[in-house]
Amino acid sequence: MEQKITFNELRKIKDSLPDGAIRKMAQEFEVSVETVRNYFGGANYTDGKAVGIHMEPGPQGGIVLIDDTAILDRAKELIIAETV
Repeated sequence: MEQKITFNELRKIKDSLPDGAIRKMAQEFEVSVETVRNYFGGANYTDGKAVGIHMEPGPQGGIVLIDDTAILDRAKELIIAETV
């Protein structure tokens, strides 16, 4: 399912993740850690893969169109679990 989010919102979610969450998601989705980082705006395509996000310039860091929200949804779950 596609979703639009601002780049700043996406980075805020990444910055709110508990320690080890990126590595955990990489294992769960069977991708490299760098691929998960690329999902949150990273650009290491040597060690990681493209992840189906499309960025457009604009306010709040621009708009990011995410093709598949599975990693984003899991990140939100991990943040909620950390606060409970």
